[in-house]
Amino acid sequence: MNLRAMVVDDEQPARDELCFLLEQHGGVDVVGQAGNGLEALTMIERLDPDVVFLDVQMPGLAGFEVARRLMAAESTAHIIFVTAFDQYAIEAFEVNAVDYLLKPVDPNRLDQAIQRARRRVSSDQPLSDQLERLAQIMAGRLGHREQLAIRVGERFFLVQADEIIYASLADDGINIVTSHVAGTSNYRTLDELQARLDPNVFWRVHRSHLVNINKIKEIVPWFSRNYMLRMRDAKATEIPVSRSQTKRLREYLKL
Repeated sequence: MNLRAMVVDDEQPARDELCFLLEQHGGVDVVGQAGNGLEALTMIERLDPDVVFLDVQMPGLAGFEVARRLMAAESTAHIIFVTAFDQYAIEAFEVNAVDYLLKPVDPNRLDQAIQRARRRVSSDQPLSDQLERLAQIMAGRLGHREQLAIRVGERFFLVQADEIIYASLADDGINIVTSHVAGTSNYRTLDELQARLDPNVFWRVHRSHLVNINKIKEIVPWFSRNYMLRMRDAKATEIPVSRSQTKRLREYLKL
């Protein structure tokens, strides 16, 4: 039996993209779309979907308030949050969410969320599934607290991964910059370095640059609707954003 789903997001392109992914997945019928929280509440009551793919940040009525009102009304709809922001993961489970997906949505993660929703719909014991997912998220976060070595001259400095502001390809390898030290890494490629870092925090905004999105000081409009990132290092280094990553940046920061 197909899951009956609703998609709620204030941006039409985001709704279209998720609906496309759901259609490609199969086993899910999208019975409605809503562009804001109030519209979503009305449609959920009328359409009675099994699962609601719900954006977090929306004008008027945010996603968590929608979820709280559904809980108060004892709605049977299950929530999967879909957002560009990762800092709300714990709060998502406080409103009994099935799962929490980050934009751009990875098809494999979407499949996991759908399977989890199926189990939740057919089970009277959702709490164990909820706690299992929460444990996975926390284990993943702790797993990314890496310590890396940066070479400066003949010396090596150890830094926590979250201290890194950016890393860039250079003639002599990979340059890594933090607020207090800059040097080179023994990693041969940015792909190898990126594999050691939290993908929700470190973005490959350009083929030659990997940035910590929490260390961006300013976003400077550039040619052809692209952007330049001014980082929080001492030199306020400017890093270009490739065309393919511009969309992700706009969605994440609501540009």
